[in-house]
Amino acid sequence: MKSAIIFDCEFLTIEGSPQRFWCGPRDPDPVIVQIGAVRLGLKDDFPLADSFSVLIKPIDRHGLPYPIDPFFTRLTGITAEAIEDKGMELMEALDAFHRFTNGDRIFSWGKDEFNLIAISAYVAGIAPPIPVTRFSNACDLLLAAGMPYDDLRTTRSNTLPAYFEVDHPPLKAHDATDDARAVAYTLQHLLRLGKLSPDLLQSK
Repeated sequence: MKSAIIFDCEFLTIEGSPQRFWCGPRDPDPVIVQIGAVRLGLKDDFPLADSFSVLIKPIDRHGLPYPIDPFFTRLTGITAEAIEDKGMELMEALDAFHRFTNGDRIFSWGKDEFNLIAISAYVAGIAPPIPVTRFSNACDLLLAAGMPYDDLRTTRSNTLPAYFEVDHPPLKAHDATDDARAVAYTLQHLLRLGKLSPDLLQSK
């Protein structure tokens, strides 16, 4: 079945980091802690076929484990204990994600491949296994479907279904897989309405 991958990442933060652009003296490097993704079918009823989620043990630029700030846990629900118990090394997680994508085109709400995966790989001193040409910005799809640019600029991935009044199961904001599902449900809705061509999501 022809399909596309919708993915999202959660990355280290402490309170106020976004306002400081992660440049404050105590701000962590914005390395990824969770990758979540779903596969969106591009034929028939455009099903959400399967999903992917991994936790990653965040390390700093000296190879030492990053502590998990309570603010990050409150935001994402991800605890230090969960990371210790289920977390992978970054390269292992990226390889698993690469296998899951299976050559499909990969979309995120924005450019997570630059802001998150590339930063994390640079900090860890590894080469990402997936070339940048595989990634695309899902915002471009919403523009193609007719979403006004001014609305798009102020809409987050987790609020996208509400903007289009899409019915969907309960989702948790700041969970990478659920945020990916929010985008995927919206794209699925637009595909079913014929407002978005599946050709725009296929591998080039």
